[in-house]
Amino acid sequence: MSTPPATTPDLDLDDEFAYKRSPVQRLQIFLHRYPWMSSLVVLIGVILVFALVNERFLLPATVSLMLQQTVIVGTLAIAQTLIILTAGIDLSIGAIMIFGQMVMANFAVYTTASNVLPVAGTNPYIAILLGILAATGAGAINGLLIVRFSLPPFIVTLGTWSVFMGITLILFKARTIQGPEMPELMKLLGDAFPVGPYRFTFGFVVMFVLYLIFAWVLKNTAWGTHVYAVGDDPVAAQLSGINTKRVLFSVYLVAGVVMGIAAWITIGRVGSASPNVDAMLNLQTITAVVIGGTSLFGGRGAVIGSLIGALIVNAVEMGLSLAGVDQAYRTASIGILVIAAVGADQWIRRVKA
Repeated sequence: MSTPPATTPDLDLDDEFAYKRSPVQRLQIFLHRYPWMSSLVVLIGVILVFALVNERFLLPATVSLMLQQTVIVGTLAIAQTLIILTAGIDLSIGAIMIFGQMVMANFAVYTTASNVLPVAGTNPYIAILLGILAATGAGAINGLLIVRFSLPPFIVTLGTWSVFMGITLILFKARTIQGPEMPELMKLLGDAFPVGPYRFTFGFVVMFVLYLIFAWVLKNTAWGTHVYAVGDDPVAAQLSGINTKRVLFSVYLVAGVVMGIAAWITIGRVGSASPNVDAMLNLQTITAVVIGGTSLFGGRGAVIGSLIGALIVNAVEMGLSLAGVDQAYRTASIGILVIAAVGADQWIRRVKA
């Protein structure tokens, strides 16, 4: 008489557990694997609601404006995502971006403009490169302080936010350089081109390409795997042979490069270079990343979620504005979204896929 095939007790238990998972548990596991999906659902819901409330919401002009307004925060959100994936945070992102754009503008400004520095009149290609290098160096300083002295990223970047803003004001005398005072190349990324009834800026194209690059890098390279590993459990990552300090430093260095590119995009978008671009850029990037499903505890998230998060913020702002809602209520609504996103993250983190 044949005997039934032997079974592994652990396998039976796993099958039984999987069989007994409730729909809610399955949803938790799905969102744990693809955290940006919940943000995508929210974005679709926001679009549908405001499209029903106001027919102007989906007009090509409105959609084009929303996309253009996303470009600065959306680009900086890439840098913030990389840092938050390592369980860090960068409060100096806005200051570094402003520092980079002021370096670019002061090097490239025409010598015929008033109150220019001795470096004025530099080839605009070189000026852009110098601005990106300045932002990269600032990011490297953050990384060095965090890695070399084991200082908390929150404290380091809170301090360097003031340092880089102060350096910018001291070196460049808080002067705004207007568009006509700079070569056209400096403002190129603000130029728009039509795609059917919609208009896209070259800055938006650059931002989108950056998202594609970093989405691929994080998913398909050893560096991307190490970034997630360091954010999830730095001790385990180090025990597995990953040089956690080198990975952390490289993240802040690469984030600096992205901030430098964002500086050029900002000049094109705003049409000038000013040390007073937007005092809320730091918080706006964190908002986009959190709403996009990246965990503040590190190790989980995707850059595409940050783009979706930035689009959600702009869609809510635009929809409420078209509905005639006061600015104070619009600001409060974004705060509610952030709290809801953090709460959802805590709920999703209770399971392991």
